[in-house]
Amino acid sequence: MEHKLIIKDLSEIRQAAREFLGLVQGHSIIAFYAPMGAGKTTFTTAICKELGVSSEVSSPTFAIVNEYRTAGEQSIFHFDFYRIRKLEEALDIGLYDYLDSGELCILEWPENIEELLPDNTLKVYITVQEDQSRLLSWQD
Repeated sequence: MEHKLIIKDLSEIRQAAREFLGLVQGHSIIAFYAPMGAGKTTFTTAICKELGVSSEVSSPTFAIVNEYRTAGEQSIFHFDFYRIRKLEEALDIGLYDYLDSGELCILEWPENIEELLPDNTLKVYITVQEDQSRLLSWQD
């Protein structure tokens, strides 16, 4: 089934994250495909806040992965593969341990490790529209 969600501006992002989470229940690996500046980290932050993360959410560009804790003490693993140039770099951080954990894993720049993604990865595309709104689309 094809899904689409439009975020007109930042004032709608928390509501969009809430709606998105309702639509993707059952998916623990979510990969965001989008160009630089499209809002991958901003939307990830909104998702984390909706799940009760009280700590700061930031792009793990240099760390590759950040772990956040929800209000229910569940882990969320947030990856940024922008700087990954060799698949071995992703494997060296124990990628499959994270992906197999059953915890929510949110991936930015997944195209850099495409060959390592499990079949159950939910691929979400963020497109910047002419009016600067964001269109999220995915199939499940």
